[in-house]
Amino acid sequence: MYCFTHKLRIRYGETDQMGYCYYGNYAQFLEIGRVETLRELGVSYKSLEESGIMLPVAELNIKYIKPSYYDDLISIKTTITKTPSVKIEFDYEIYNEKNELLTTAYTKLVFVNKTNMKPTFCPENLLEKFTKLKNS
Repeated sequence: MYCFTHKLRIRYGETDQMGYCYYGNYAQFLEIGRVETLRELGVSYKSLEESGIMLPVAELNIKYIKPSYYDDLISIKTTITKTPSVKIEFDYEIYNEKNELLTTAYTKLVFVNKTNMKPTFCPENLLEKFTKLKNS
């Protein structure tokens, strides 16, 4: 339905003693991917939070295929394949500069009302973006 790619460079502090990018950093890379994907759609996390919507992660799955290393420029390809409802799902593929697949991942986040911390439906302004995408 919608796909966006964001690039970032692996910093020295993100590597371990083996010279690999530390596996725990990948959850942050996924967050960067989804934040930038929503921003590219015209909706920022900040605006969601200011409107009373939080987006906690309910599910995270990562498959590490190949390592990335210090100073590698990686591409985080983030895809939303389904229209959001009470949840929004993201699929990810991370590639290196040689276009080798390094990592695949999936996250499910739930739209939560900030006041009562209960699940709520996807905000109308975000749904409108997906409706326009489907119709174009």
